[in-house]
Amino acid sequence: MISNCFATLSTRVWLAGCAFALAASVAHAEPEAPLFHDSHFHLTNYIQEGVDIQDFLELMGDDVGRVALFGIPLQQTWSHGNTGDFAPTYYLHTDAPLYYYSFTDAYIAQTYLSLDQAQRDRFDPMITGFNPADMYGVEHIRRVLHTFPGVFSGIGEFSIHKEFVSSKVAGETASLVDPALDRIFEFTAETGLVSILHCDIDVPFADQMQEPIYLRQMAALLRRHSDATIIWAHTGLGRVVTPKTSSASASATTRSSNHLEYLKMALADEGLDHVYFDISWDEVAKYIVASEARIEAMAAMVNAYPTRFLFGTDAVAPRERESYMKVYRQYAPLWDALTPEARRLVTRGNYERVFDRARERVRAWERENVAGYGQVQDKG
Repeated sequence: MISNCFATLSTRVWLAGCAFALAASVAHAEPEAPLFHDSHFHLTNYIQEGVDIQDFLELMGDDVGRVALFGIPLQQTWSHGNTGDFAPTYYLHTDAPLYYYSFTDAYIAQTYLSLDQAQRDRFDPMITGFNPADMYGVEHIRRVLHTFPGVFSGIGEFSIHKEFVSSKVAGETASLVDPALDRIFEFTAETGLVSILHCDIDVPFADQMQEPIYLRQMAALLRRHSDATIIWAHTGLGRVVTPKTSSASASATTRSSNHLEYLKMALADEGLDHVYFDISWDEVAKYIVASEARIEAMAAMVNAYPTRFLFGTDAVAPRERESYMKVYRQYAPLWDALTPEARRLVTRGNYERVFDRARERVRAWERENVAGYGQVQDKG
């Protein structure tokens, strides 16, 4: 049944990963700076307010090397009839709808362009202000590249199925089978833009014994766009879209083991080698470091496929260094369980490979397709 979605897992590779995990059980020393590159960072929040970029550079210091820089593509409506004088700043604060806020891309571009070249080199801005349910959504992305050549490296984080968010977005609901999304990924393949896609693998509070609702649609989407570089944010998990079963007596075939099995099959499938997984967000970290067994299982998988995972904070407009570094520190048990090479790749090496390639390809596309490209300093 599951094999219809992903190719069969290679037992030999998985056993090798387990051996690597055991070899890495002794804690490793903290690496030299930078500790990590951040593949998932929101400069602004759901009401388009954020931290000043110079203040954020102070938070980064020498511990953080490079950051994928983006806002949030959705604006929370302040409906006085819903919350009165209380001004919501988060999507869970009100029942009022969210709507796409395209100006976020201009704000990110202008913020980036305010930096000197050395500072620019530390950021990879991303386009987010498009509607993935709109056949014209791809034209927004194209227009941003023409308006701000030399700036953007990718698109996202954008969402298709997201718990408590998708149902609040005004207009047509985004879908994994919508041709509007296919048009977007076809364009990212053409330009070299890397994509960060948030799509929950399942619906909230799902039956623990059933195959995740969106697994087959997601697998089909990824297969249709093998020329695109896609990062699946949070490995498909969320607040209540969990990898665990609620029953302590449930069998080994329940969701607790299945989520890792789905990831293993995707990783072992050569037809999906263009797909990466980010382990950003404290909500995801809490699952991974919840027990020694989970840490060992995740470490074994990452050690077996170290080139396919990226670390990100998923911090949203942090004001203090402690809050920004929280998720990296939260993952300390996982870092200790990885081989030194796997840890280097997940925290730094994979980011450099994926985003360096994106910079090079997007700048090449812009040189060929954007009039007046040389007016904006090329960061590539």
